[in-house]
Amino acid sequence: MFRTALALGAALMMGAPAFAQPAADTVGAIRQRGQLICTVSPSTVGFSLPDSQGVWRGIDVDYCRAVAAAILGDPNRIRLVPSSTQQRFTMLQSGEVDMIVRTTTWTLAREASLGLQFAGINVYDGQGFMVHRDSGVTSARQLDGATVCVQPGTTTELNMADFFRTNRLRYTPVVIENIEEIRQAFISRRCDAYTNDSSSLASFAASQGANANRYLLLPEIISKEPLGPAVRKGDARFFDIVRWVHFALITAEELGITQSNLESFANSPNPDVQRFLGRTGDLGRMMGLENDWAVRVVRAVGNYGEVWERNLTPIGFPRGVNNLWNRGGLQYAPPMR
Repeated sequence: MFRTALALGAALMMGAPAFAQPAADTVGAIRQRGQLICTVSPSTVGFSLPDSQGVWRGIDVDYCRAVAAAILGDPNRIRLVPSSTQQRFTMLQSGEVDMIVRTTTWTLAREASLGLQFAGINVYDGQGFMVHRDSGVTSARQLDGATVCVQPGTTTELNMADFFRTNRLRYTPVVIENIEEIRQAFISRRCDAYTNDSSSLASFAASQGANANRYLLLPEIISKEPLGPAVRKGDARFFDIVRWVHFALITAEELGITQSNLESFANSPNPDVQRFLGRTGDLGRMMGLENDWAVRVVRAVGNYGEVWERNLTPIGFPRGVNNLWNRGGLQYAPPMR
């Protein structure tokens, strides 16, 4: 008992995460229940938001559908569980959900101390500031003495503090957890500025329709915010599947394979295409999937470029560094061979 107590105390002093890890067979659990469970943002246009028919849309939703297509053969066999910024990690740690696809930034601390792993970067983003256009503010360095709306428990909150400290500016944070409440606080001018990932700020402006021009996104980008899906540590097979689903979306775009022309590639002489289609290489079985898993992914959601065009282009978020590597961007997939 004494040794156990010492071990527990040492673990706590070392900052070991104090949560129980579920059994490391996520794929088996998904297949047994016949459903993939993802936690997503409740209302972020372009990432995850129900449409007028109640159907969830967005790049994060499409990633969840793509993983379901690879494992279960059906992109609709998913359950989407909205979460707050503070709930999302506990939901994954406890096994309530299989993966987080929720505009979540990949950081060292999150991966080292929370018992999770990021499987890829579906959006390279950065934090910015939005103000009311009639305020006359055109630069974040003019925000001395401003009140700033921010969500707690986020990298956004930490980055904001670093920015104001570094630039010797005063500010008052207005900390609100619920995304809709924080946006309403900004609209009603409870705060002078609103800070979040640039994609989220673009999403907010797009959601305002004819009133979008009332708000101005300031030019400064104050951080790196690589967003992507996260899974629990200790389950290599599920991690590999989620990671390679992401790479499959990128590879499909590189090869020119789309949702509409997929079938026309069946007799392509290109060996990379034949491996992608699962006709050679046995790559799917290496991960415990059917060899046509990548075909299922593209049939379900299209390639990475199609996913982007469908979800993020309409909100005015430029692709920029999220272009393929051979078009001047950062999206790059290892060889599927």
